[in-house]
Amino acid sequence: MAKRRKQGEGTLRLRKDGRWEGRIVVGYDDKGLPITKNVTAKTKTECAEKLEALKEKYGKPIEKINSEMPFGEWIDFWYRTYCKHTIRLTTQLEYESRIYSHIIPEIGSIPLNKLTQSDLQQFYARTKSGGRRIRVEAYGAGLSDRVIRAIHANCRSALEKAVQEGLIRINPAIGCKLPPKKSREMKVLTQSEIIRFLNRAKEEGYYELFLLELGTGMRRGEILALKWSDLDFKTGGLRIERQVNVFNGEQIISEPKTKASIRTIILPPSLLQILSEYKKNIDSEWIFPSPLDSTKTRHPSAVRKRLQIMLERAGCPKVRFHDLRHTFSTMALENGMDVKTLSTTIGHVSSETTINIYSHITDTMQRQAAAKIDRKIGGTEEEIPRAEERAGVDTLLPDFEPYKPKCRKSGTGCVTMINNHLFEGRYTPTNAYGKREAHNIYAKTREECEEKLALMITQVKADIKAEKERLKTVNESFSLGIR
Repeated sequence: MAKRRKQGEGTLRLRKDGRWEGRIVVGYDDKGLPITKNVTAKTKTECAEKLEALKEKYGKPIEKINSEMPFGEWIDFWYRTYCKHTIRLTTQLEYESRIYSHIIPEIGSIPLNKLTQSDLQQFYARTKSGGRRIRVEAYGAGLSDRVIRAIHANCRSALEKAVQEGLIRINPAIGCKLPPKKSREMKVLTQSEIIRFLNRAKEEGYYELFLLELGTGMRRGEILALKWSDLDFKTGGLRIERQVNVFNGEQIISEPKTKASIRTIILPPSLLQILSEYKKNIDSEWIFPSPLDSTKTRHPSAVRKRLQIMLERAGCPKVRFHDLRHTFSTMALENGMDVKTLSTTIGHVSSETTINIYSHITDTMQRQAAAKIDRKIGGTEEEIPRAEERAGVDTLLPDFEPYKPKCRKSGTGCVTMINNHLFEGRYTPTNAYGKREAHNIYAKTREECEEKLALMITQVKADIKAEKERLKTVNESFSLGIR
């Protein structure tokens, strides 16, 4: 009886043509089928030697999946085999961060068939209280509820696939208690704030970009990826068929996130006229090219930071770029645009998504429609409900005075707003050894950040002075010793 070779050693067989063939499994394809490599030789000994060289070339062969494999190996296999090629590059980064920075280090060693709901629940609790790896000082030790829910989604999907493959009987992730799903508060600019903001944008050279955003509600990546070839000045049609993302610090042009996002919207004549005048000064295929390189579009992060600066200088509340999209949608509904048209314009997958997001406005629209029908059919004098007035809405045109930025004195550092609730103070002096050295502090308000920065600068200057004195003393002692 022939000796059976161990799993992973490969196979040796005598072919019909008299030659020996060696074959090993080097991986598995998207369907889970083995990928093999082979060698041939005249003798069995020579073939075995070639097979060993082949195994060294391709490294340790991947063992076929089984129910006893560690959960870390399974979720890695699931991500690479079933998931990675189906998602966008930016989404890949998010998945990899959660899988390789949190899931595998914490519960990756537990066998797949031994992983329980209790293991997952304890893992989520630990992550909530102390799972953050970076910027602990700024954001706290625990991860946010949104990230924990995303981690659970990855675990659940991977385990569900294991159930489908017959590796485990039930999915232990089903039934886990998760942090509540919280949607971000929607912030919408009022009419006077929009006017002040656009006046500020005109002063800083961003007028056309933000006017187009407030007139169409496009996503940031979509508006920055527009080309002049997408705009038909005769018909007013603007084709949206690409977006810009940042991947590993590089700008990547790709298709929009969904098929519904590929759309054509019609611009009003007034906006077309403004864009026509704007085009005369642009020598680029991009509508909004980078000021540093006209062959590239503007960087999304640069636009985000500039938005916050302009809002502050215009005296407007701090809002995200996405809130400008909300502003357009809110104004469109309040001025009579139907939900289906709005859904198509802003690129939602379905009208249901639009209704869920803007339910506070669509509910009022339904009550208004019911009252109008009651007046026509029932002959009543039912009062038509008015749209709920948003706080601070006014129609007065504010006086605008161009902002003149204050120049910071040399040696006072700088303050940067990271998000709505976090400011960073940075001081980068030359240390006692002649090298530039960055020092950072964080605070929740600009005023607090300025105070902390001033104290830090005083302390750093004192430390540098003391170190210089120490080095001077050491050098003098060394010189005397040589003499």
